[in-house]
Amino acid sequence: MKASMVLSLIGCLVVPSGAAIMGRCKVAKKLYEGGLDYFEGYSLANWVCLAYFESKFNPTAIYENSPGGYTGYGLFQIRSPDWCDRGKNRCHMSCSALLNPDLKKTIECAKRIVKGKDGMGACLKVVGPYQAKQ
Repeated sequence: MKASMVLSLIGCLVVPSGAAIMGRCKVAKKLYEGGLDYFEGYSLANWVCLAYFESKFNPTAIYENSPGGYTGYGLFQIRSPDWCDRGKNRCHMSCSALLNPDLKKTIECAKRIVKGKDGMGACLKVVGPYQAKQ
């Protein structure tokens, strides 16, 4: 009995505290509902894969890249120098709006980004298999 209590306590201690991390299916559902499936030629699988590799499905992730001079925000790690209020603000929103787990502002900004001539590569720095087929 004591051993199971100790194991239960240890299990609680090692569970990640990032309550904001979403499951793959939940991310896929929100991105689909937001109209990203085949938006500008990128499949839902491309978007889900991008979300995983950029933030591990954490919509509240913030990554400061000091040598690069930018901070990435949210599910897609959208860069501050160009897309939110700590830079050129091409998405016309605060960087903190990109940290909301409802993903509405994140999807809105991602759509604006991929409509540009460089697609996902414009801000999200995606290359290779994630590029839309011509």
